[in-house]
Amino acid sequence: MYTSDNRLLKHILGNVICSVWFAFFGAVYEHFSHEVYSYYMIYAFAIPLGMGALLYSIMALKRIQLDDMFLNLWNSAIATFTIGSIFKGVLDIYGTTNRMVTVYPVVGGILTLCALISLIRHSEKTKKQAE
Repeated sequence: MYTSDNRLLKHILGNVICSVWFAFFGAVYEHFSHEVYSYYMIYAFAIPLGMGALLYSIMALKRIQLDDMFLNLWNSAIATFTIGSIFKGVLDIYGTTNRMVTVYPVVGGILTLCALISLIRHSEKTKKQAE
């Protein structure tokens, strides 16, 4: 195994643990919410599972080399989307709204875009070095 594979395996494991934690947190929060539910809270675990564990698993299988910039930006995007979903879920269960809810998807989208740009630049750089 390569060093980058070990790094990806750590990220996969970290995202699976986060998914389990947020599923547990959502279940406990919903249990004590007096039968008021929010899909944002229920499915917050799917963000680190899909964007993190699933994507990193595919990249590990294809042996895609990732740089630290991509990993940091991508993990920040995952955290931003997840916390935004939890925040929206808490507000839904409480029965109120807040304008700050719109900030999380915007910032998460910007971080995702920056991560993809970083991935493209890194792949072009490694392609040039291979030639």
